[in-house]
Amino acid sequence: MNKNIRTFLILLIMPFISFAQGETAARFLPEKYDHYLDLPYKKAGNWTGVMDLFIPQNAPKSTPLILFVHGGGWTQGTKGTANQFKIFFKLGYAVATIEYRLAKDAPAPAAVEDVRSALCFLLKDAKYNIDPNKVVLMGGSAGGHLALLAGYQETNKQFDVDCDYKKTIKIAAVVDKYGITDVWEYINSKNGSRNGIWLGDKSKDTAFAKQLSPLNYVTKASPPTFIVHGTADPSVNYQHSVRLKEALDKNGVKNQMITVKDGLHGKFTSEKNAEINSEIIKFLKKLGI
Repeated sequence: MNKNIRTFLILLIMPFISFAQGETAARFLPEKYDHYLDLPYKKAGNWTGVMDLFIPQNAPKSTPLILFVHGGGWTQGTKGTANQFKIFFKLGYAVATIEYRLAKDAPAPAAVEDVRSALCFLLKDAKYNIDPNKVVLMGGSAGGHLALLAGYQETNKQFDVDCDYKKTIKIAAVVDKYGITDVWEYINSKNGSRNGIWLGDKSKDTAFAKQLSPLNYVTKASPPTFIVHGTADPSVNYQHSVRLKEALDKNGVKNQMITVKDGLHGKFTSEKNAEINSEIIKFLKKLGI
């Protein structure tokens, strides 16, 4: 074959090879797991909430669950793919990652109601074999906020608007990565003001913002909490996590905080992320999860 023709053909097919490789990476699914992709867990008007759920096959007993809540300032973002949970798959955790109503779909507190609905959906159905005493909520940024807010409700059912799970939802731990803990402070900050639209026509209501702030729910009974935050975070001020840790310490709640010196909004090095993941697993194992 003429060299020029061969070069032309290689250049022609390269984009398709790259695209196929990207498709393969995006479709990663853990082995020895049952996969429930885009599983509907809730309907609200014309909106349908879905999740991707991964359950270990042939587990000898009920399994601990990591329920992941994505970030995006309550205005954007998606549940992502299974790629980001490989560390949990290796250890046999069940994993769920959910879509929830963004500001364009419904104002607060719809998003946290959806997180609670997802928990109810998973816990009430025995076929998923979830251990109700080993449920972990995890999220970053706005997802960290929602994980904290949903996880700190204890027996308060204010956000359980459509939950038919009869027992009290027990959260064993929360993993909060640079999450918003004081909603009023955040939506009145330079970088958070544009996301005040999540509060709808109550964006100037301080009492409503307080109701949505995890800091105001910390008690001695709050679940153990793992916190990660960078000191140079330009989106969610580092003090959100500092204040949360202070509140947890004051109430005697088990917690661990990793401070990433000069770290931005989750844009940490691969080495730092590996260290963080290792510490998360250690934290959960110490709790028996």
